[in-house]
Amino acid sequence: MRIGFIGLGNVGAKLAASLLRNGVDLTVRDLDRAAAEPLLEAGAKWADSPAEMTTNVDMVITCLPSPAISAAVVEADDGILSALQPGQMWAEMSTTDEAEVRRLGALVAAAGGEPIDCPVSGGCHRAATGNIAIFAGCERSTFERALPVLTKMGRRILHTGELGTASVLKVMTNYLATANLITLSEALVTSKAAGMDLATTYEAIRISSGNSFVHETESQIILNGSRDINFTMDLVSKDIGIFQQIAERHDVPLEVSPVLIDIFKDGEQRYGTREFSPNIIRRLEDATGLSVVADGFPAEIVDDEPEEPGYEVVPGARS
Repeated sequence: MRIGFIGLGNVGAKLAASLLRNGVDLTVRDLDRAAAEPLLEAGAKWADSPAEMTTNVDMVITCLPSPAISAAVVEADDGILSALQPGQMWAEMSTTDEAEVRRLGALVAAAGGEPIDCPVSGGCHRAATGNIAIFAGCERSTFERALPVLTKMGRRILHTGELGTASVLKVMTNYLATANLITLSEALVTSKAAGMDLATTYEAIRISSGNSFVHETESQIILNGSRDINFTMDLVSKDIGIFQQIAERHDVPLEVSPVLIDIFKDGEQRYGTREFSPNIIRRLEDATGLSVVADGFPAEIVDDEPEEPGYEVVPGARS
């Protein structure tokens, strides 16, 4: 299957590299051609427009920063829809709003295409090794066509149901990760203030009921001081804002969510929209005059698990 990939940011470039590493016939595009150079040097082809790409592939993947940008790539005069042929697939790997992906998906389906929303979860370090998780919302027949491609980018692939369901679950998981990051920041600063050794604090959390994926990754780069998780405050605000909108559409009166949104809005105002998201801890460091760093922690997280073949995850209730 010939694959086109649009959007070569922190996650997209790694997903595209996994496709290329696994022998896929790949065409790429990004507004910044320099972002594509490593892939082009490794054998990928270049497309001058989304339409040109669509003409020459079986599946177009988009992995873009916002719903508005995805819409432009799909609907522009030289966008995906302008060249889409019956039977081609559009896979939206961006973290986006489920209502918007359903709107665009309906346009793709009306043109005879097959839409999928298939966002990823697990961090840039796992995207780099092909061990990331992928949610896929689409018709079952479309999922089965796409699965061989998805397993070249990720390890655990979950069919979540109809189009849009993957996007709901993706922003839900990002909401949970954000809540965890805020509470870990409070725990680390409070432990420092109470005189605890921070390396010991890290291990106490890791071996206890307080442990989590976020702790084992983001707490380490917080304690190193680099705070570099390849994810920025504006992207957190976007994701948790989408989750809040979903709740409001369904009349769910969330209580924690609005607090998280306010905290990250404040973080963006203080430190800039493109500040690394774990530096949200600086709000408490600044308030207390404490520096939450410790020796022996890495500056970035690297996936130390070998790449494994991807497979479909079947929910236990359905197996």
